[in-house]
Amino acid sequence: MRFGFSTNAYRDYSLSDAIGSIADAGYDGVELLFDEPHLYPPTATDEEYDAVRAALGRNDVSISNCNAFMLTAIEGFHHPSFVEPDPDYRRKRVDYTLAALDAAAELDAGYISIEPGGPIPEGKSREWAMETFRESLTEVAAHAESVGVDVLVEPEPDLLIETSEQFLALMDGVDSDRVGCNFDAGHFFCVGEEPAELVETLAPYTTHYHLEDIPADRTHEHTQLGEGAMDIDGFLQAVEDSGYDGFVTVELYPYQETAAETARGALSYLREHGWV
Repeated sequence: MRFGFSTNAYRDYSLSDAIGSIADAGYDGVELLFDEPHLYPPTATDEEYDAVRAALGRNDVSISNCNAFMLTAIEGFHHPSFVEPDPDYRRKRVDYTLAALDAAAELDAGYISIEPGGPIPEGKSREWAMETFRESLTEVAAHAESVGVDVLVEPEPDLLIETSEQFLALMDGVDSDRVGCNFDAGHFFCVGEEPAELVETLAPYTTHYHLEDIPADRTHEHTQLGEGAMDIDGFLQAVEDSGYDGFVTVELYPYQETAAETARGALSYLREHGWV
């Protein structure tokens, strides 16, 4: 397996400078934030795509993932979601995701990660939210098939899909080989699951992994590797034992004030523990 670092910690940098910093830290890959102030697919220009390709080539790094989950350009982080009661508002998330698929295809990236539905709206049932998400996901999957890019649903605490069981239930109703899992180890830990024990179960669906540490009380707080309570070594050993040879991306977006230092520190942890 190879390691990347997410540019969502680098919102105070240009995307080209973020790519350079992550490469200088020693990573093989960068996760591109598909949001302002970086590459925003609905308005991305040919010049912006050329600049990303040039930065990747200049720094000899690959795209580890395209993050189409975090979206602040329209409103704020989780909204609009795939389960908004207002269909016009919901449409904004779907259209953004279709554009993200086009952007990934433009950059020859194999997949994007997306929000797992969104927060269940007040007054709506879980059943309504699941049906609504599946409807949106069906449209997104059809476009994914047409452009040859996978869509990876990322379970997250407090959203529609939080647990491995909920993810598997979702997949039972999805009829597309282009839909899979963005396995975020910390998110599963937050909801009381042990990431290492889930690797084998979710391996048939998992194309990419996110890694961060999480505090002992399992609060959803992305924490520098080694400063929380997760069994990171046990998780990475399970990933290695599964035969996975893709990217594990370190995602530490709360560390925007110390992004470069944090990226270097995370890789130092991985080196000290024999993973790099």
